[in-house]
Amino acid sequence: MAKFILGRKIGMSRIFLDNGESIGVTVIEVGPCVVTQVRNIEKDGYIAAQIGFEEKKKLNKPQSGHLKELGLFGALKEFRVRNAEILDLKVGDKIDASIFQIGEKVAVSGINKGRGFQGVVKRHQFRGGSRTHGQKHSEREAGSIGSVWPQRVVKGKRMAGRMGGERVTWRGIKIMKVDAENNIIALKGAVPGRKGTLLEIRASI
Repeated sequence: MAKFILGRKIGMSRIFLDNGESIGVTVIEVGPCVVTQVRNIEKDGYIAAQIGFEEKKKLNKPQSGHLKELGLFGALKEFRVRNAEILDLKVGDKIDASIFQIGEKVAVSGINKGRGFQGVVKRHQFRGGSRTHGQKHSEREAGSIGSVWPQRVVKGKRMAGRMGGERVTWRGIKIMKVDAENNIIALKGAVPGRKGTLLEIRASI
């Protein structure tokens, strides 16, 4: 069975193992989610399931027509799978925290924290220039950004700019606790995003 769900990052906490070891965890409120659409090879050219998360009071007409009697959801995400046999879901099925087990490893995707406009030392881990040989103000400079040819700054040059605010995926994160009654799971360590970030969680394949 394909395992995936949507959730909101609550924040970080810690749990204690039987041997007394303290483990930092991220607490996430997951689901319940509802399957709103199932795609197949014959009609769509790929296999996927779209799920809805968090009720919303009002949607526009195209979204309302698409969801019909399933409910009004503020977040819709589609999860692709490679094999149709593991996608045993139908429209209207509910997905909650009970699909995961303690010790299972998952991949978490979300928008990471925005860090504003940053220089090359923080953004690209440049070491900066030397203080010697008459360069007293070059500790955090980028250095040369051009050449004799093509007499312009080439595309993709690592320079200062906006950092963060991008969709990233962290894999191999271990599930430390599952509270199916309250739809909460705790993942070992940190995950992308600030508090309240919408996260996509799926079992690592």
